[in-house]
Amino acid sequence: MSYVTSLDDDDLTIDELARRIGMTVRNIRAHQSRGLLPAPKLRGRTGYYGPDHVARLELIQELQDEGFNLDLIRRLIEGAGGSSSEVLRFKHALARPFGDEQPQSVGVAELIEQWGTADPAHLMKALSIGLVRQLPDGRFELPSPRLAKAGLELQRLGVPLERSLEFTADVREQADRLAQTYVDLFLETVWTPFEQAGRPDDGWPAVQEALERLHPLASESLLAVFGMAMKSAVDRESARALKRMAGDEVERAAS
Repeated sequence: MSYVTSLDDDDLTIDELARRIGMTVRNIRAHQSRGLLPAPKLRGRTGYYGPDHVARLELIQELQDEGFNLDLIRRLIEGAGGSSSEVLRFKHALARPFGDEQPQSVGVAELIEQWGTADPAHLMKALSIGLVRQLPDGRFELPSPRLAKAGLELQRLGVPLERSLEFTADVREQADRLAQTYVDLFLETVWTPFEQAGRPDDGWPAVQEALERLHPLASESLLAVFGMAMKSAVDRESARALKRMAGDEVERAAS
């Protein structure tokens, strides 16, 4: 009669784990020896790894790709109470873009054609404000094609490229301040209390939910407030223009 516990579908041998993650068995064992990876569940002489091990190795790989060394990764995981899945979800939420735009790759010839000029000063300005980014292959990327299109529309309205870039830089500067306001709010009301409480394991879901809700709330709030501000500005300037027009008519009638 066998007393071996039945295996779950997610249970993997170290060879299967290595294939799943795309890592060598040797590296997995090295992570275990450094305390980066929990020991497997033993059944007889075979160790089996589950979803937590997969999440831990995925987190290690992603952090290494971003330049974190193994000692720093170990301290980060320990600080999170060993909750690799929650840290990984939190990291993905941080990296998730605001909005659904996909960057667009363009060549320098395309930029020259769109802008109507080959002046390198304009390209340097566009790079400095983040309107375009240079890629390793020599091409360029438009992080926000929608923003680039808006700049072209300004040019079609008669706004010179130089003035359009200055306008975009000004908007970016103000947007940076607004974004920092939202980040500060998150840090003050969610993250700092969570850290002061010792980053408890059961607190990660609430932090994750707050971060995920921040994305749409920030965009919707900013759009609503900007709409109100634009209406006020247009109404104010319209009233001034109408008063000037009325004054001009009075002067004409008196002459």
